[in-house]
Amino acid sequence: FFHFYAGICSALKLTVPSHTIHGIEGQPLHLSVDYNFNATASEIQIIWLFERSQSNPKYLLGSVNQRVVPDLEYQHKFTLMPPNASLRINPLHLSDEGNYIVKVNVRGNGTIAASQKIQVAVDVPVTKPSVHTEPSSGVVEYVGNITLKCIVDRGTRVAYQWMKNGKRLHAGPNYIFS
Repeated sequence: FFHFYAGICSALKLTVPSHTIHGIEGQPLHLSVDYNFNATASEIQIIWLFERSQSNPKYLLGSVNQRVVPDLEYQHKFTLMPPNASLRINPLHLSDEGNYIVKVNVRGNGTIAASQKIQVAVDVPVTKPSVHTEPSSGVVEYVGNITLKCIVDRGTRVAYQWMKNGKRLHAGPNYIFS
């Protein structure tokens, strides 16, 4: 009984966001990670990895007792935020979309470890739309058709909505959307 209790007692709990984290391209993003354990620790190691689908995980940075060892390629982009295991990504690029894996090892009377995955999606802000009219000269009432084209240069998850005098337009005999 005592041995079982000691095992539960020294468990390592790693808390990460359970949903996909959305960041904005060009902005910093904070991945919040907390950990706790009920054991005496002589060493606490934190490791961060990044994986995109169909590629091997890449080492970003690690620390032992708060002394950080970054991958030199990414040392100015990723920062460990003590005292917990949170990671700051600055600035965020589209190529940073994927899974971030955090692993915590605690050495004391033996070693306990836990790891978690955080999914990150990167959003690009929508640029101001431009509207083009064809034909540009306009049309005669009851005779011709006019086409309005709305174009957005950049942006993720763009949704279009046409309005007339502040009211939403719906498809019908007078309006065709494509």
